Amino acid sequence: MNYLGIEFGSTRVKAVVVDDTFCTVASGSHIWENKLEGGYWTYSLEDVVDALQRAFAAAAADFAAKTGAALSSIDAIGISGMMHGYLPFDAGWNLLAPFRTWRNTTTAQAAAELSRLLDFNIPQRWSIAHYHQARLNGEAHVPGVAHLTTLAGWVHWRLTGVNALGVGEASGMFPVDASGGWDSSRLAKYREAYGVDLIALLPDVLPAGACAGRLTEDGARLIDPTGTLKPGALMAPPEGDAGTGMVATNAVAARTGNISAGTSVFAMVVLEKPLASAYPEIDMVTTPSGFPVAMVHCNNCTSDLNAWVGLLGGDFDALFRESLNAAPDAGGVVMVPFVSGEPVAGVEMGAPLVARTPGAEFTRANFMRAAIYSAFATLKMGMDILAREKCALDSLTAHGGIFTTPGVAQQYLADALETSVTCLETAGEGGPWGMAVLAAYAAAQGGEGALEEFLAQRVFKDAKGVACAPAEKGVAGFKAYMERFAKALEAEKTICSMN
Repeated sequence: MNYLGIEFGSTRVKAVVVDDTFCTVASGSHIWENKLEGGYWTYSLEDVVDALQRAFAAAAADFAAKTGAALSSIDAIGISGMMHGYLPFDAGWNLLAPFRTWRNTTTAQAAAELSRLLDFNIPQRWSIAHYHQARLNGEAHVPGVAHLTTLAGWVHWRLTGVNALGVGEASGMFPVDASGGWDSSRLAKYREAYGVDLIALLPDVLPAGACAGRLTEDGARLIDPTGTLKPGALMAPPEGDAGTGMVATNAVAARTGNISAGTSVFAMVVLEKPLASAYPEIDMVTTPSGFPVAMVHCNNCTSDLNAWVGLLGGDFDALFRESLNAAPDAGGVVMVPFVSGEPVAGVEMGAPLVARTPGAEFTRANFMRAAIYSAFATLKMGMDILAREKCALDSLTAHGGIFTTPGVAQQYLADALETSVTCLETAGEGGPWGMAVLAAYAAAQGGEGALEEFLAQRVFKDAKGVACAPAEKGVAGFKAYMERFAKALEAEKTICSMN
């Protein structure tokens, strides 16, 4: 049997096919990039469809090369994507405003107002924040909105005709409750305050393992215009990249956590009990099964780092290894890697910054260590809150391209968080692999027990990984770096205020 996961990441759309042993049979990807248009970071829906077809075509070609057969029949499919943002449609599913991605930090007023009203932290990138900000701005399209969904939700609807989301993805649109559905009391608060019945606009919510429809004939042609792919595949509930990252790192049970690092970086900690207080730096979302998760989401991670590596010669492995020769505190060099705004740090817009003390050891090794440290600096700020809340963690796993060079970024992250960090071999394909696993779980129709049991007993039973424990000098060095980073943030805020 074959299971397909397709994930729409910020810089890459990837399709992964796995078999019954959850080994990757084939994969393919398409590189894309968001555009800043009209003051918003966006992708066109035409580009979404093009990327879907190109990623699948690449995976199908890889499948044919490896197996000698056409990828014509798939047992189950799952779609995932960058979480949250704003996709408003009218009753006929015509897009009313260009897609506003998670990267936009234009909803501070709405997020603050909603957080007070709902007594719940509403981050700027959540769909409800974007919708409410559009209402506050008096945007002309708002009265025509009949459907709100996410990127994964829209692609799923195009493939199936079913308007639904997985609960993990849904929890980044509007709060969900302990039953795994939309929070009815908070929906009522919004309706009473603004006269809008949001339930009429939002998708249905489904847990992991549910059937979310079947691939239609039109959907099969949308993925594969050649007509080779047959319709009928079971469709898993569409999820966000946070949920698929949790699956890919076997971090869906209480007291487990994972970190996914790419254009953005986020940590997910599955809670045993609710946090004592609400924090603007911490999102409350869920696992794909609906269990509560504390999420630290930072808009900026590797974009600035990637730019510097390109400038310095483009050899990631060599430059990462060179950073191991740096001073533990990066020798007085500090960077603020904010290409876009960073709410966790209180910065409204981005302006990447490099600074050094007069006596800094300005070497390439120190420069590279500062660049890698900076990718995790804001995450460290949020994770420190969870540490003060005494959120228990039995395991912390990480995945993302920044960890490709063994013993570098993984070690720095362990030093930063003062806890052991494991990278699993099975997480090499990341989120799309996790989505393929969720598709396989849905195909099992609940016959494999709870998701955490399915992962532990079937998927990760023989998984291998490499753990990095925090090193004393590295811990001290990262603390010293963070002291400089905090001061550099003040300069960052000044620079941004001049724009």
